Amino acid sequence: MSAPDQLLVVIDPVARRCDGESVRIARDVLCGGAAAKVCVPGTPEEFVRALARRGSRRLVVIGDDRALVRAVRALHHGGDLGGNALSLVPVGPRETVRLGVSLGAPPGAVTAARAVLGGVARRLDLLVDDRGGVVVGGVRIPEGTPSPEPVVAPEARFRPSGGGGPGASGAGASGAGPSGPGTPGAGPSGSGTTSGWGPAAWGPSVWGPSVWGTCRSLVRTLVGPGAGRVASARGQRLRVEADGRLLADVDDPVDGVTVVARDGAAEVVVRPRAAPPRRWTARTVTVAGAGGECYRYRADAEPTGPVPTRTWTVRPGAWTLLVPARALPADGQ
Repeated sequence: MSAPDQLLVVIDPVARRCDGESVRIARDVLCGGAAAKVCVPGTPEEFVRALARRGSRRLVVIGDDRALVRAVRALHHGGDLGGNALSLVPVGPRETVRLGVSLGAPPGAVTAARAVLGGVARRLDLLVDDRGGVVVGGVRIPEGTPSPEPVVAPEARFRPSGGGGPGASGAGASGAGPSGPGTPGAGPSGSGTTSGWGPAAWGPSVWGPSVWGTCRSLVRTLVGPGAGRVASARGQRLRVEADGRLLADVDDPVDGVTVVARDGAAEVVVRPRAAPPRRWTARTVTVAGAGGECYRYRADAEPTGPVPTRTWTVRPGAWTLLVPARALPADGQ
């Protein structure tokens, strides 16, 4: 069997917990159409090792947008993002797979799995910041209303659930040949606290209602809006430059700034409080706080910061996603 028909299927533990049936269906379709090695990483380190050791196998991620972004970042940091096309089978609540679907991945497990086996390559742009961070979807300032959180606590994303997934055993699971039987197992446990992969990388905790959470809500109600909310109501004092062109200065507060990689350029939209939105396309976009003040932003729905300044540079066609032929625009991009 040729190398393009050999797959490494990485199942995000959250997808397996929230919709195990869709995961099983996608796995069966993939293993029925190609020689697939299936793994469910037990720790962030296992995830990185699985990608590094995939050889010529095409990478398939079964999971939500967070799993997709994690794979893109790992491949970028490993210098292998521009290699073989990446495939995604979106699994999770609709609000957690919006990014993947917007990029062309079908929302259904069967359709998405078939696109992996017979899809076409779509080149996509990427934003890379001056600290090595990678943005697949876009940047929003201020961080705004938090996006829907995963169905389990972020620090539990890699926590083994005991019996292993269908046909998987930690990061070393195997599903040889079309049948892909695999061997059940739990995989090693891990806390996921290495740099860039710890709980902070996955956003706030989502253990659900608690006495502590209720107390904090009561305090917020009694005290009223904090300094952060007041600052947001007055606009943010930011200096925004696109390829050196000044789009907003600190004496012109803005309601928000968005940066998205599109058509080979970074599209930046600045929304001043007292003027219509300003749109510009550039290769690099720099946002700095007034007088060295820090600000927060969301990159691919993940809260980031505070930072005094950040520069994003677009990388045109930096990575490839397999999508159904009907999802590919006429220009092939």
